[in-house]
Amino acid sequence: MDMEISAGKQGNPGWHPRLVDGIRLKYLGIVEALADDVRSGLLPVGAKLPPQRAVAQALDVDLTTVTKAFNEARRRGLIIATVGRGTFIAPQAESTEKAPDHGARPVDLSMNIPPQPEAAAFARRLPEAMAHVLSPARSGSALLAYQESGGSANDRSYAARWLGARLGWLDPERIVITAGSQNALFALCLGLMERGSVIAAPALTYPGLQSVAQRCGLRLYPLAMDEDGILPDAFADLCSASPPAALYLVPTIDNPTTATLPVSRRQEIAAIARRFQVPVIEDDPYGMLPQLAPPPVATFAPELTYHIATVSKCVSPALRLAFVVAPEATAAARLAGVLRASNLMTSPLMAAVVSHWIDTGTLESITTTIRGENVARQVIAADALQGQAYRFHEEGHHLWLHLPEGWKAMDFAYQAERSGLSVVPAAAFALSAPPYEAVRISLGPPADRLILRRALDTTAVLLRRAPQQGRVLV
Repeated sequence: MDMEISAGKQGNPGWHPRLVDGIRLKYLGIVEALADDVRSGLLPVGAKLPPQRAVAQALDVDLTTVTKAFNEARRRGLIIATVGRGTFIAPQAESTEKAPDHGARPVDLSMNIPPQPEAAAFARRLPEAMAHVLSPARSGSALLAYQESGGSANDRSYAARWLGARLGWLDPERIVITAGSQNALFALCLGLMERGSVIAAPALTYPGLQSVAQRCGLRLYPLAMDEDGILPDAFADLCSASPPAALYLVPTIDNPTTATLPVSRRQEIAAIARRFQVPVIEDDPYGMLPQLAPPPVATFAPELTYHIATVSKCVSPALRLAFVVAPEATAAARLAGVLRASNLMTSPLMAAVVSHWIDTGTLESITTTIRGENVARQVIAADALQGQAYRFHEEGHHLWLHLPEGWKAMDFAYQAERSGLSVVPAAAFALSAPPYEAVRISLGPPADRLILRRALDTTAVLLRRAPQQGRVLV
């Protein structure tokens, strides 16, 4: 993808952000493209780069992807950033740019993925499950052909069984299988709403929704929040003035704030949605992690709620599988039609693997193991971050760190990167100006607890320093 953004110094035509083909990680594709343009002279020393949000929009990627790319480019000496001025090609970039030192890459505390403890044995269990479902005895060759867009009847039945632990008995005809929750969000926004429609969402919300809304021409209305999540009165006031096309929320272990809506607030939100007939998009990726999670909003307003549950946060994002429970069968059929037009179908092979794991109890076993690892990692975080103000859920794999007085989140993210860490500043989640300075820290990516402990110890040292300013992320 190649799109010009006018950002160069006077006399320069501007930069064409793009992704180098053949690189698995998008952020590295951006860095390599930037390096190529420096080497070729297309980006001379001193050329000003556009803001990260503009690059993300041009490339149709998340802001966090561009942030990681700029961090890596800065580490390589390609760019520099200055408060109040922006990001520029570094004076030594032409001579010092070289292949990255992969051993010196920052410890990733930015991608919100579940840990993979050895006891989960995901790398062993996955090929075993694939061999099982593909075996001739099970007519596995059918999984190598095209299937129904919304998932097979068999897989939807297993999904109903898995979701039943949270939602009670479900008609499989109400379930649609998608290629992850992001795919589900895009299909719902495309299918439910017209361009220009308003979605009410938490003031701090999942960047993936922001990306979908921008792509679909939708507007996001920020709802005020407290430590328990969105305020029902804020939702009611908006509905009284002009009901939105939908309400979006992450009710359990919110991303990024970790807030979990109490049962009473879920009931109140459901009642408001019913009063004004506002559809609810309940994104519940973390709902299976707590042993005692409150009932989903879908249990209080089933006729209005599209409930999304994914295996990405309780097993692995590699499976790329999510389930959407629609209000009724006809709504599920409409959603399947949108999926048919956008990606034809979800991988039948991965769906069969998940169904097999539901049937054998393996899915619950892996989730239980990851839940235990999350608890252990949160204990490590509590010890390393003693005295710091942060929000967390003991069975979740991220935390929301409120920064000490004087720190700006973007400054902190930059200083963390210089210390060998990668975190996500509040601006990536904020629908307007962030209400306070904070960063999200994900505990799942480090390969083991020792690496995590060292990373959090470095974070604690940085937090105790006086705020350092002068070169920041923009």
